Amino acid sequence: MTDKAFAPIFDTRNDSSRPIRTPKTAELVALNLRRMIIDGDLKDGDHLPHEAELMEHFSVSRPTLREAVRVLEAERLVEVRRGSRTGARVCVPGPEVVARPASLLLELSGATVADVFVAREAIEPMAARILATEGSEEDFDELERIVDEDIPAAYAADKLAQSTSAFHLRMCQLSGNATIALIAGMLHEISERHTVAVTTERSRTAKAEYDANYKLHLRSDRRLIKLLRARDADGAFAHWQKHMVVARDLLLKDREDIRVRDILD
Repeated sequence: MTDKAFAPIFDTRNDSSRPIRTPKTAELVALNLRRMIIDGDLKDGDHLPHEAELMEHFSVSRPTLREAVRVLEAERLVEVRRGSRTGARVCVPGPEVVARPASLLLELSGATVADVFVAREAIEPMAARILATEGSEEDFDELERIVDEDIPAAYAADKLAQSTSAFHLRMCQLSGNATIALIAGMLHEISERHTVAVTTERSRTAKAEYDANYKLHLRSDRRLIKLLRARDADGAFAHWQKHMVVARDLLLKDREDIRVRDILD
């Protein structure tokens, strides 16, 4: 290949041709520490080694090391308690780290709660399918305990919406698919807040309907668990898809145009 062939790549008139930036030493230290957290060498709750040990290990100064730790702190991977003698503690983030920025983007885009429910319809039936294939009996026992104990207790305490929303989220988490669990976690607060608002109103103004929907939800949850235990992946998918459609119709009736920003304000 001739030198002429490389000319378009290195043409200084090309806006995309810029010098390659050399990472700062602090960024490289942060990269190594981040990789240790991702690989599990440093686990949630662990404290980072003492400054002197890390400075020696990476051959860096104290200011450089502290800058690296600040990078990880900004990423919510470590928690630094000022004045503490124990130093920085690893704090593996959950979906809440991306939930707030994602919610903000949905608010800015003018997304409706209906958009959120449609997205949930796309992921939750697939989570049920995966769970039927990959889940353990312990997973199914946990879901059954939520249905038999947590949801009835929440119903008695006028906190039904929070408990049923938790069931949906936990089912997605137990599927073992990290991406589905993350998306479900991102959408959880929005859907839960809307569900709380609707069910609270109906528990006061349409008690008979509210009670009937509660019993319907329990039957549907138990049907799902039965399909999961039978390892009926197609049946679990179809059933939960129908469940989500029914839930959307119930929770969005006359509320189709409510925006995410109206829920989170």
